[in-house]
Amino acid sequence: MQPRRGNWLKARQRRSLDLRRALFVLPNALTLASIFCGFNAIIIVALDQPTSEDFYRAAVLLIFSMFFDLVDGRVARLTKTQSAFGLQIDSLADVLSFGVAPALLMYKWVLHQYGLLGVLASFLFVACAAIRLARFNVLSSSPEGTPTKPGRYIIGLPTPPAAGVLISLMVANHASDGLLSERSYGLPLFGVTLLLSFLMVSTVKFRSFKDLKLDASTLVLILFTVGSSLYIGQRYRPQFVLVWLLGVYLMVGFLETGKLMTQRLRSPRDSVPPTK
Repeated sequence: MQPRRGNWLKARQRRSLDLRRALFVLPNALTLASIFCGFNAIIIVALDQPTSEDFYRAAVLLIFSMFFDLVDGRVARLTKTQSAFGLQIDSLADVLSFGVAPALLMYKWVLHQYGLLGVLASFLFVACAAIRLARFNVLSSSPEGTPTKPGRYIIGLPTPPAAGVLISLMVANHASDGLLSERSYGLPLFGVTLLLSFLMVSTVKFRSFKDLKLDASTLVLILFTVGSSLYIGQRYRPQFVLVWLLGVYLMVGFLETGKLMTQRLRSPRDSVPPTK
């Protein structure tokens, strides 16, 4: 009777160990799906003369890549399978899907007409994405290399929203029958690429939405975002809503960083005792 009970305990431990291993694979499989979408997007626009449909298909693939990137971290936290390996492979996936892929799309779409300057602008986006992710790994890891709990703010614009701005512009261009492909929009798109690159390596603080509380200011922001998005969707096209939402995210980051800087400038002055 005792040996039979011992075998049952060993079998139960083996099943729990196999389940743990399967759960560990799940978030990493989602990360690999994100890499797959980014790689396919690169293949599509690697043609000599990609069409507007090619850019649209590549942009949609990168939207799916953003979805997988959003889900894999949450799955890891829900299954309690966060690890240093998962943190590193997620950052490598982001360099490909939200650094190299959108930069190549922008170059083939608009920036190629500026020659060497277009190449440098595209490379700057990739380089800043890599630097931003390396900095994020250092700040979000313990001395042992394991991930730590994310804070209220993220220093520098995260790579998925930065890539999302470029991707949403390509989707909006497809919806407007190539309006943004006109030469008059070339310099603004060039400037947007540079701005996003610098924001990724800046010290501007953006919300992580990890500890979002439903207070009065948050409720006003939600109502404003929903109302303005409905207006944009009806006034223009639904595809422009994503551009607007990412623009609101950038605007909130600028406003909150300005608010924090103002508070920091006032605090030393307020702490000095008044002179007689």
